[in-house]
Amino acid sequence: MLALLDKAVSIGILRPLDVYFAHMVASQDAPDILLAAACLSAAAGKGHVCLMLDQLQIGKLFSGLHPELAKSIWLAAGQPNSASWNQRLMACTAVSDGSCAKPIVLQGQRLYLHRMWKNESEVAEFFKSNCKYQVADAVQFRNILDRLFSVNGDTLDWQRIATTVAVTRKISVISGGPGTGKTTTVAKLLAALIQLDKHSQLRIQLAAPTGKAAARLSESIISISRTLELTSAQRALFPSTAATLHRLLGVQSYSQCSRYNHSNRLPLDVLVVDEASMIDLQMMTHLITALPKHARVIFLGDCDQLASVEAGAILGDICHFAQLGYSEDRAIELSRLTGCLLEGQKINVEVAIRDSLCLLRKSYRFNVKSGISQLASVVNCGNVVQAQEIINRGFNDVLIHSLSTTDEYHQLLSMCIAGYSYYLERVRVGDDAASLLETFSKFQVVCALHVGPLGVIGLNQQIECGLRNSGLIEYLSEGWYLGRPIMITRNDSALGLYNGDIGITLRDLRGELRVHFLLPDRTVKSIQISLLPAHETVYAMTVHKSQGSEFDHTVVVLLKYYLPLLTRELVYTAITRARNRLTLYAGDGVLMKAISAPSKRRSGLFERLRDI
Repeated sequence: MLALLDKAVSIGILRPLDVYFAHMVASQDAPDILLAAACLSAAAGKGHVCLMLDQLQIGKLFSGLHPELAKSIWLAAGQPNSASWNQRLMACTAVSDGSCAKPIVLQGQRLYLHRMWKNESEVAEFFKSNCKYQVADAVQFRNILDRLFSVNGDTLDWQRIATTVAVTRKISVISGGPGTGKTTTVAKLLAALIQLDKHSQLRIQLAAPTGKAAARLSESIISISRTLELTSAQRALFPSTAATLHRLLGVQSYSQCSRYNHSNRLPLDVLVVDEASMIDLQMMTHLITALPKHARVIFLGDCDQLASVEAGAILGDICHFAQLGYSEDRAIELSRLTGCLLEGQKINVEVAIRDSLCLLRKSYRFNVKSGISQLASVVNCGNVVQAQEIINRGFNDVLIHSLSTTDEYHQLLSMCIAGYSYYLERVRVGDDAASLLETFSKFQVVCALHVGPLGVIGLNQQIECGLRNSGLIEYLSEGWYLGRPIMITRNDSALGLYNGDIGITLRDLRGELRVHFLLPDRTVKSIQISLLPAHETVYAMTVHKSQGSEFDHTVVVLLKYYLPLLTRELVYTAITRARNRLTLYAGDGVLMKAISAPSKRRSGLFERLRDI
């Protein structure tokens, strides 16, 4: 068995870590447990919270790849079948049902690493324990809604409904695609909460997974709040800045410890978390255990975007329940409070979380007739035929190019170099850091991969080379030059820099090269190059890293050939980063195959939330 597992490592099916974990929990005379443990570790590495036991069957082992090796390993494991796996696993001293601390937990047909099982259990209990709030004065609340939202008669105003959902629940989730008004809704929601609070002492905190998303959230909320009819005292309660989740919790560098936790709760009454689709299972667990018992929390995000880089797809799992509609009692309550006519839906098994959700359906950013809007919509539905029709129409804001030849690759590079030329010209002119950071964010290349010639590393190198050959950059020392954009890749709480933060390189008043970062409160902080944590050049970034950002012109680079990592959610997320113009490069047939391949994150959260 060991030789076979090592062969699986050599061809990339398993990682050395997976085999090492298997060695830790099982001996060589238990080849079936070695196989299960290695596959469980590999599943966790791919973002799955658990491993379904049917994935250990001969036809599904290693996702059907390398069937000859899979068969050999299955035979060496003693040919376990679906009926025997539970018995084999529970006989192992490293496996439990969760009632005692062991490395592996087996529940039904799901196998977990103990940490994953514990985190999922805590997240499920949190969302199942949602408390109801009663509006003391329905007339007052309706008046507040009427001031905040225009009255549309019989038309369903989902922003108005979302506000009411959040006001009447301790935990709420508001999801919607780009431009559906999530931040507008939450700004008006906060205004409603402030006006309903008799003591005018609400402590409100905004947060997001990345610095870019936090900056966008705070800027949007502050801008919208200025347009609302509030007293000076009420306006003073609006938060002036948003924090990254790492900064909010006080996560320590190189550690899983944080300042705020179950024994030292966050000092807040209301928490708004944007880009919730990016929150992985572990971070969500850290966050909910640090919340005060009385705190109200509102999660915002697009449930159709890519799930978190790490394990879990929490927002997607939760928002599945929105398809069930509201319960009959909830529909009556929301109709009474909002004036919108909602119909409740009966289901066989009642699920409480569905009454805490609201999906925003109308986009205010995109013209519904624009190519970007229509392409994003059909991609989200997985409709390959309509996607091809939209591409064939030749929209001015959407350009699709092939990546099959060397000439097409050079065309891609030329577009990238041209796209960053204006920014570097502004660097040469001497624009200030804040203006340059804004200029840089107008154009962005996003990639599916991190490595390879079409990945972040390869494209960054080629773009830098092209910019240098064009005379737009001049190296000063050890790869540094004026205007070099970088992205932080490791958290450094001491410096206040976190994974995903973007900065640009400029000289300070003394002529020293420093990297300048735009903070959530719109101020600029500069850091000496020698003090920077791990970072990389960022003319190109992964689609994952681009979440929470928007660019006037987005260039999306997929691959020459299809790989399983190219999913519908990745394409949808990449397309919706473009505000005004989208250019997409992909090999022949790659885009359509990706659209038809939805991602699948295995977890037990959906089933746990149904188990009321």
